[in-house]
Amino acid sequence: MYEIVLIRHGESEYYRQNLFTGWSDPDLTGKGVEEAKKAGKLLKDAGYTFDLAFASVLKPSIKTLNYVLDEMDLLWIPVQKSWKLNERHYGALQGLSKRETVQQKAREVANQSKVTE
Repeated sequence: MYEIVLIRHGESEYYRQNLFTGWSDPDLTGKGVEEAKKAGKLLKDAGYTFDLAFASVLKPSIKTLNYVLDEMDLLWIPVQKSWKLNERHYGALQGLSKRETVQQKAREVANQSKVTE
């Protein structure tokens, strides 16, 4: 029987800064590196092994996978990368602050409601 194990990438710089990431390609933070290594150790300790791995074409995914595989002594297995595994594309929102974007949109909605009154 086959098993599929899904792992989300470790914390990225954009996530730490609360920015829309999408297809931007920020690096992992130190915390993200430690999260990836911990995931690899947990998988190894639980007896998992893999003969194939997949990642998106973005740095956080690739680096997380590399840290996981390194902890599991599986750096030698084939890795297939595909843009189809990338996160959602946020278009013009990429790189913008989530908090500031929400505040701006709220102001726009409030101003629109004043115009229609």
